[in-house]
Amino acid sequence: MTIKTFMLGIAAAVAMAPMASAQRGADGSVSIIYWQAPSILNPFLSGGTKDSESASLVIEPLGRYDEGGNLIPWLAAEIPTVANGGVSADLTSITWKIAPGLVWSDGTAFTANDVKFTADYCMDPEGGCAQLSKFGGVTSVEVVDDLTVKVTFDKPTPFPYGPFVGSESPIIQAAQFANCMGAKAPECTEQNFNPIGTGPFVVDEFRPNDVITMSANPNYRDPAKPAFASLTFKGGGDATAAGRAVMETGEFDYAWNLQLAPDVIAKMEEGGKGTPVAGFGPLVERLMVNFTDPSPSLDADTRSTVKAPHPFLSDINVRKALSMAIDRELLVEIGYGKAGKLTCNVVPAPDIYASSANDSCLAQDIDAANALLDEAGWVMGGDGVRAKDGVRLSILYQTSTNAVRQDFQALIKDWWSQIGVETELRNLDASVFFGGDPGSPDTYQKFYADIEMYANTFNGTDPQSYLGNWRCNNEPRPETQWQGENMPRFCSAEYDALHDELQQTADVNERARIGKALNDILMQNYAMIPLVHRGRLSAHAKSLGGVKLNVWDSELWNAADWYRIK
Repeated sequence: MTIKTFMLGIAAAVAMAPMASAQRGADGSVSIIYWQAPSILNPFLSGGTKDSESASLVIEPLGRYDEGGNLIPWLAAEIPTVANGGVSADLTSITWKIAPGLVWSDGTAFTANDVKFTADYCMDPEGGCAQLSKFGGVTSVEVVDDLTVKVTFDKPTPFPYGPFVGSESPIIQAAQFANCMGAKAPECTEQNFNPIGTGPFVVDEFRPNDVITMSANPNYRDPAKPAFASLTFKGGGDATAAGRAVMETGEFDYAWNLQLAPDVIAKMEEGGKGTPVAGFGPLVERLMVNFTDPSPSLDADTRSTVKAPHPFLSDINVRKALSMAIDRELLVEIGYGKAGKLTCNVVPAPDIYASSANDSCLAQDIDAANALLDEAGWVMGGDGVRAKDGVRLSILYQTSTNAVRQDFQALIKDWWSQIGVETELRNLDASVFFGGDPGSPDTYQKFYADIEMYANTFNGTDPQSYLGNWRCNNEPRPETQWQGENMPRFCSAEYDALHDELQQTADVNERARIGKALNDILMQNYAMIPLVHRGRLSAHAKSLGGVKLNVWDSELWNAADWYRIK
């Protein structure tokens, strides 16, 4: 396949955003519940899905992905491609044309200056942008005119749709965030809690880790949208309460991420008020393995940074044994049923990117795990815990508070005890764990534990930016305000070089080959241990129309099209 054919394929996928039938504000109020409460409305300062999705109601990207994974224009007039002249023939630049007539919710014009500012904001070396991998290879962002912006890369970039695409890379208003650059970014509470946007809703009040009240954006680009005059976004509680609030009591209209056992969902559905919706994207529940020493005896600059290797997880034999001891089939059965699949990959979808090279993890093998640790010199002690050179295999294993995750913790602790690994379990409120507060010791970015468990995914169907998360120097650390997506602090020159190659490759099949190889490096180094390929399972009230579950972007991507069924 030639570069031109590849880019034409992108153009063929472009479709227009769906239309809503309701008049603005005519349907009263709508209510949403996320049991992981948002703590900030700025996705550049948080890697948490709860934060980027709640923010997506207010701030928007130039392009995004629809429910089929197709790249579509949002604030842009069209998706730039080689065919329409938006991507240069040598693939070193992409030029975005902004749809005319767009205004911010405060009535001021949305221009290319806002787009350039957003890039400068995220790329500031002192800012610690959580989405920096999306700007990989960008050398400049230039304003051509009020409605045109040009992004230039340091080399041919066949997939130039990292910056300004998807809910994790929206545009923020230059005027509002002008004094929030670099190290000042997390200090701008007003801006981070109440962003001015172009989306269907505006923030009236934001109470972190609790509730957000919103109202219809009076300057939204479609005068017939949104159908709802007000929106309440409630956070906190647990997945069980969220599911019941939609499907049994009818208190809420939409509940996100119902991480519940299949029989629990079925029982809730009998309540008759709501309907569960599910779809498989690339979401994977996994264990993140800390390659660095999280000991509280170390200072902040050393603890959980690359300066100090982990005392026992630096041994690949230990990491491999931990994976071998896990019964993934049982985890799928008890945790997700049909909403879960077995996987040995961190990129299980789309199918073209799913590797088969790591399938040995599908079968639990306690005996082989014990034999591996024996051979590696980890000796079983009288207390049932292995040790070597005075170092005991004693793990602090943390995750967010959730019934399924606590079930997983209990099972995995038992399996690890069978191979001589002592495990202390810790669970944290999801709003804190995923909150991204640089002052908190309990965030998943700080990773002050040996193992942590969570799930995440990526926007769209191309994993280039996502795989860029595990490049060297992308680890959260003090100088980045503890932002970054390389939680294991994994670093491999081979991996970085291969990712460079992916960024320069146009042929779809070659991109798939390289993507699989990158996945395999992560898996075969046990930088993370995949557990379950999870379906996205949410629920909406039977009276809520227009919902289209999107596993490739924000689930709230088309909230402007929601309406009340009369």
